Amino acid sequence: MRETVTGLVLTFNGERLLEKCLTSLNFCDELLVVDSASTDRTRDIAEACGARVIVNPWPGPVAQFKLALAEVKTTWVVSLDQDEYLTEELSEAIQDKLSKQERVAGYLVPRSSFYFNRFMKHSGWYPDYLFRVFRAGKMEVTASGAHYHFKPRGETLKISGDILHYPYESFQQHMEKINYYAEEGARTLREKGRRGGAIPAILHAAMRFVKLYFLKAGFLDGKAGFYNAMAGFYYTFQKYIRVEETSKWGAD
Repeated sequence: MRETVTGLVLTFNGERLLEKCLTSLNFCDELLVVDSASTDRTRDIAEACGARVIVNPWPGPVAQFKLALAEVKTTWVVSLDQDEYLTEELSEAIQDKLSKQERVAGYLVPRSSFYFNRFMKHSGWYPDYLFRVFRAGKMEVTASGAHYHFKPRGETLKISGDILHYPYESFQQHMEKINYYAEEGARTLREKGRRGGAIPAILHAAMRFVKLYFLKAGFLDGKAGFYNAMAGFYYTFQKYIRVEETSKWGAD
């Protein structure tokens, strides 16, 4: 007999893939969606999939996850983003692990992300192990810039099978996210007292490209690997330029 589990998804205007996301979690005893006041069909889709929906305007990832986890009544949690879903292989592997009742804090799960025209297998994108299957109370949420992280409290094991991730609908959406991430990254750099400007921006951006395209073998991902490395260059350049821009603005 397996232990009880909640499928948890935080949402905001996530109608694009939410049905596939929640359907892949249909083995869970409860589906819990915490929505940040979406204006599209997100909540309707969630309710149609049988999820319990809580609406709470976005307070940041740490606070939103704390609110969500306080609502969990099961022993285990499987957490997905709204643009992700489980493969059948991974779904079966998770159910098998839960039936064994292993005394661990949780499981690290590989994620395969689609970019441009393929699922990336290099470029630092894969296997991208994430702590997404965990015992309630055995995970700590942290955040750095625009990104959140789950930190296990105890022993972890790995599971085979992928989370499939579709982060961008188009290059336009990727650029919009880069704009947001660069602003958050610049804020973090300012808080750390780091310097911006053209020279640091070019040097760090070039290092980012070399890391993604050569050291992480992005060239083996074809055009997608090159485009991703160039996007990494642009993101890093923007981040360091914005540190200088904001510093000058604040000094006026």
